[in-house]
Amino acid sequence: MIDHAALTAPQDALQAAIAKAGSQVELARICGITQPSVSLWIKRGKELPAEYVLKVEAATGVSRHLLRPDIYPVEAPQASPAFHGVDRGGATVSFQNGSVLHRSNDAAPQDMGVAA
Repeated sequence: MIDHAALTAPQDALQAAIAKAGSQVELARICGITQPSVSLWIKRGKELPAEYVLKVEAATGVSRHLLRPDIYPVEAPQASPAFHGVDRGGATVSFQNGSVLHRSNDAAPQDMGVAA
C-alpha cells in the first residue's frame, strides 16, 4: 500500500504509480505509449503528462492531486454554511438566517450575545 502522505513531489507520485503498476513497461501500457517514454520522464525529472493523469490514477490509485498538483490542486475544504458572511475584520457577523450582529470596538463578546 502506498503512503500518500509521504509523497512530496509529483516525481515521487510518478515513481509510486510505477511501483503500483508493477513496472515502467506496465505504466507505459496503461498510458498507451512505449516504456522509453516513461523512462525519459524519470531521467529528466518530468511530471506525468496531463493527458495520462486520469488513466494512471484509475489504474494505480495514485491521486491526480499528487501526480499533477498544478492541474488538480487539492481544494480547501468549504466552510460550514453557518460561517458564511463572517467579517474577518471582527466588527460585523452575519448569519445564514439573515440576522446580523454588530460590535463596537470596546464591546466584549458577551455584550454581543455570544459565548466567548
